Amino acid sequence: MSAVDTVLRFFTKEAKDPDAPKPAPGSRSEREAKIKDKAGLVINVFALLLAVNTWYGGKLSSTVLNNTIAANDTYAFYQAKSMKQTMAEYARDEAVRRGDKKTEAALSAKIDRYENEPGEGKKDLLVKAKKLEHERDEAKKRSPWIGYANTAYQLSIVLLSASILAVSMPLFWGSFVVAAGGMLLSSQGILLWL
Repeated sequence: MSAVDTVLRFFTKEAKDPDAPKPAPGSRSEREAKIKDKAGLVINVFALLLAVNTWYGGKLSSTVLNNTIAANDTYAFYQAKSMKQTMAEYARDEAVRRGDKKTEAALSAKIDRYENEPGEGKKDLLVKAKKLEHERDEAKKRSPWIGYANTAYQLSIVLLSASILAVSMPLFWGSFVVAAGGMLLSSQGILLWL
């Protein structure tokens, strides 16, 4: 027997012994076999949904953490620039009082740089920090919905497993209802449609 035949037999649904007695129609073993065939594939689909949802939830958590740290760093840099600018303004005012035009001009240029330097001026830093906070807040809004969806997917997998053990089609179909609820929760977490 070749390896190809072995692999093909793994995927085909032929009986091991064609002369083996078949269970009576409607018997527990026939219902159990039917549920096992269906539930095995469905469990894999629900587990895939759970895995993708968990990945997205992790991405949201990372966004919340990373953006909080980055916003704090940006605000700290903004604050340092602000303190340096205030000190330069005091020094400039003193230069004006003394009539030192050269020092006044140099300090005015420095103050302008603290305020308007591209990418590192106070104005740009404030915009950057606000953007980071906005992205963090959006991720925080989405995160609980993804967590609820994870719970629903896990429950749907539990119901499918229970349907195999109890040989219960109502549990089997109930798992679809719970998974559909999980999909709604996932879509809310992704789209924020409510």
